[in-house]
Amino acid sequence: MRILGIAGWKGSGKTTLIVRLIPELIGRGLAASTVKHIHHNIAIDKADEDARALRKAGAAEVIVFSEKRWALMHELRGTPEPSLEELVSRMTPVDLLLVEGFKRYAHDKLEVHRRASGKPLLCGQDPHVVAVASDGPLPQVKLPVLDLNDVPAIADFIVSYCQLRGA
Repeated sequence: MRILGIAGWKGSGKTTLIVRLIPELIGRGLAASTVKHIHHNIAIDKADEDARALRKAGAAEVIVFSEKRWALMHELRGTPEPSLEELVSRMTPVDLLLVEGFKRYAHDKLEVHRRASGKPLLCGQDPHVVAVASDGPLPQVKLPVLDLNDVPAIADFIVSYCQLRGA
């Protein structure tokens, strides 16, 4: 399973890009999954009072499922967050795993950068950034710079860089 990070500052459009990339990659016959690090509390059991009650009662893990999907909730209860490697080991293998967040991890990354944000580029400090998707030219960047709005071109880069083959 190939792993590619989608990194950038908050508000740069990482999730938006991933949401647009996934159908493009699937359309090329590839299976893709995502891991997203969130900096706030996750409450996926809001609508299910029973699952919430079981979790709050102290269950270490709760699986909820229906005919359409299932989710595993694992309570950390003061233990450290799992590493990216631990999370990946729990996932079903796919052609490509897009990782949002974990920008300090040592995996290859596509940086998402918006010039208007005023934030510095990550690629100047992170040797694991392999390309930058931007909303404009970045002549100072020595890596491939991709048009943030050209999703097929970004998918072309990812497929080539990760040496993926669709069905």
